[in-house]
Amino acid sequence: MEAFLNIDWAELFIPSAPVVETIIRGTLVYWFLFLIFRLVIKRDIGSVAVTDLIVVVIIADAAQNAMAADYNSITDGLILISTIVFWNFLLDWAAYRFRWFERFMAPEALKLIKDGRILHRNLRREFLTEEELIRKVRESGVEDLSQIQAAYMEGDGTISVIKRGA
Repeated sequence: MEAFLNIDWAELFIPSAPVVETIIRGTLVYWFLFLIFRLVIKRDIGSVAVTDLIVVVIIADAAQNAMAADYNSITDGLILISTIVFWNFLLDWAAYRFRWFERFMAPEALKLIKDGRILHRNLRREFLTEEELIRKVRESGVEDLSQIQAAYMEGDGTISVIKRGA
C-alpha cells in the first residue's frame, strides 16, 4: 500500500519529451520501416501486408516502452502509438481512395507460371526458388504444372493458381 502512495502520479501522465518530438520520431521511424519493407524486402510468400507488420512491431515496442517506464510517462507511449496508428490509417485510406497510391502500396501480380511453364526470370526477380513455388502450387491442390494455365504472385505475397479449363 505504501508503494502505491509513493507513486509520482504527475510523472505518469506528463510527457517527458515534447509532444511534437514524439510525433516526429514516430513518423520518421514509421516511414523508414515502410520504405525498407517496401523497397528492399518487397514481399514474401504468404506474408502479411507491410503496413500491418510495421504497425505490430512498432506498437509492440512503443507499448512496451510505455509500460516498462522507459518513457517517463504513459502519455509519451500513447502519443507515439497514436502517431503510428494515424499513419497506418492514412495509408490505408489513401490506397482505397486513389488508384495510383494503391499500386504503390501493393505491387501488381507477377506471373510465375504460364501454360504449365515456370517463368524463371520472374522467380529470380522475387528471389523465389522453384521448390518454394512448387510447394505453394501443391498447397493449391495442383500436382502437375501442366494442369496450370497461369500462376501469379499477388501483391501481398500469396500465390494464386488458375487451372486449365477453369
